Amino acid sequence: MTIPPSINPEPGTPAPLGATTRTGGVNFSLYSHDAESVELVLFKPGETDAAATIPLDSSRHRTDNYWHVFIPGLAAGTQYGYRIAGPNRPDQGLRFDSSKLLLDPYAREVVDDRYQRGLAARPDTPNTAAAMLGVVTDPDAYDWEGDRPLRRSGRGGAIYELHVRGFTNHPNSGLPVPLRGTYAGVIEKIPYLRKLGIDAVELLPVFQFDRQSAPAGRPNYWGYEPVAFFAPHRAYSSNQQPTGAVDEFRDMIKALHRADIEVILDVVYNHTAEDGVNGPTLSMRGIDNRTYYLLDPQDPSRYVDDSGVGNTLNTNHTIVRRLILDSLRYWVEHMHVDGFRFDLASVLSRGQDNEPLADPPILWDIDTDPVLAGTEIIAEPWDAAGLYQVGSFAGDRWAVWNGRFRDTVRRFVKGENGTVRDLADALSGSPNIFGDPRRDPMRSVTFVDAHDGFTLNDLVSYDHKHNEANGEDNRDGTDQNDSWNGGTEGPTDDPAIEALRERQLRSLFAILLLAQGRPMFVMGDEVRRTQHGNNNAYSQDNELSWFDWDLVERNPELSDFVARLLRFRRSSPFYRDERFWAHPGGADITWHGIQADSPDWGDTSHSLAFELTHADEPDTRLYVAFNAYWEPLEFELPRLPATHCWALAADTAAPAPDDVPAVPRPLSDNTVSVVVGPRSVSVLAAVERQPTE
Repeated sequence: MTIPPSINPEPGTPAPLGATTRTGGVNFSLYSHDAESVELVLFKPGETDAAATIPLDSSRHRTDNYWHVFIPGLAAGTQYGYRIAGPNRPDQGLRFDSSKLLLDPYAREVVDDRYQRGLAARPDTPNTAAAMLGVVTDPDAYDWEGDRPLRRSGRGGAIYELHVRGFTNHPNSGLPVPLRGTYAGVIEKIPYLRKLGIDAVELLPVFQFDRQSAPAGRPNYWGYEPVAFFAPHRAYSSNQQPTGAVDEFRDMIKALHRADIEVILDVVYNHTAEDGVNGPTLSMRGIDNRTYYLLDPQDPSRYVDDSGVGNTLNTNHTIVRRLILDSLRYWVEHMHVDGFRFDLASVLSRGQDNEPLADPPILWDIDTDPVLAGTEIIAEPWDAAGLYQVGSFAGDRWAVWNGRFRDTVRRFVKGENGTVRDLADALSGSPNIFGDPRRDPMRSVTFVDAHDGFTLNDLVSYDHKHNEANGEDNRDGTDQNDSWNGGTEGPTDDPAIEALRERQLRSLFAILLLAQGRPMFVMGDEVRRTQHGNNNAYSQDNELSWFDWDLVERNPELSDFVARLLRFRRSSPFYRDERFWAHPGGADITWHGIQADSPDWGDTSHSLAFELTHADEPDTRLYVAFNAYWEPLEFELPRLPATHCWALAADTAAPAPDDVPAVPRPLSDNTVSVVVGPRSVSVLAAVERQPTE
């Protein structure tokens, strides 16, 4: 990459936004409604002094509110930023600071080697030598070798929530040091994902984010502080050359697709790392604060905070809508991503007055966009300001995280009263929430845990959070965990408590994987990964959060159980239904208790069973019994035709490998009931009787 010694800027064009390679050079375009002057600043890789500064003449380089310029002789790899001057009137929502070098919101790669957040937060203090820089890329300069997005439209199997760095950064990952914690490292672990039976990975944020946005002395590990919506996070790349992160990310996508694994990105469009009034001026704040952010109408110097981190993007403003849509399209068209999970998606339901909209334009834009057709779009249907939209999220094809499923299952398995009726709804796709005829049960993403909260192992090992390592005196993180330690807080040598915890884990997985909906669990749940009771490990970039690969050898029984149950789920026609069970066209579901056809819906009930049949396949039947009681219970089995008998397909109270037999094991001919162990789940399938000799 070279910068010509003599630069003769041409007018350029307002479209497309960002830095775009063209024949003979690069076009730059930026939107700012209130800017008075704009400078484009160019850098050579590795240098802190600007190689060239190009003032944009408003008579030649401005069309309406778009500032643009074409620089002949530039190519991919050029690093750049902007200086923008305008009024600094916080009382009017204007926060221009011409001392700051600003990142292009459309930058497709970012260099942050010299970045200092503290310097960016000091007004009227130059930060040129310590700013994030955009990198010009050529999105077409990559050989995809025929790869395409998988476009399953939510019809895939289990989702595995995965942190790119945490998945392979542990010293016992078996990977060379340069590959640990990288996109390339994920490629090396694809055989593990295939053995487990994963159909999709949901990557915690991989947009370039600010690692310094965390309490002093701690990194931001999770990545929910974005600075660039088009750029893959550079620190996750083993290739630190200009444009290296983009290519390595694509290599990972291509390899996962070859293994028939979808890639869903956890995306953050509700706020940025510029945070509140005392936050840094990195990009949008210094480019066009009043356009990009929601401001308090009574005091425009203050930001609306629906995200919990200090600012809220003005997502239904025309310019911000375009930014979000352009970003999503880029990740699909040029990075081959299969879907998106939207963090705090209810923020996108709010209008420019911060009130919820009945038909939010940005949500319908995403829902109906032809480029995004066939991709998965999953909402976290709430925000930090109290808006909760499980069951009422806008759009025709949005799936949502089913937080009510999580809460119900946790309370049932814990043994709380009054949970059985809610469990029935959760098991059958939550039709009371999602029963709209336009929807189908796969729009419910079912989960028991996620990155923010206890791991599955900690859910059965701790009564209370233990977040002291976060440096906030254990005040951070929720206190509402619906967890139970089984009798001892944390690790124990008591074999009875350990046996109980293992059974509870199998039962949680059984409920998750046998319910109607799209199941999701967190990396390491299948091998009992622990965070030692920390339920808010956002700043723990260490072995507390990383996948401990020794656990794969230490706890093979649980991962084998999960893999076999996933295979069973894929083989069953009931989990391919596109309609709710009991709805026309779907399977017929019958509820049972310890007596057939007599479910106990009482507050003190801790047991439930269901039977699935299908008019198209009358001989295919499934029976699942759930016992959250602390004693064994005998369940009367539904009658079958004389040609068939019940066979045990799974039993969470049984030791491996009998917990999920390779082939369902027929019960004896005269069996009319089955004993389900305490705090366990039994699964039976109807099989054809074998003739006796």
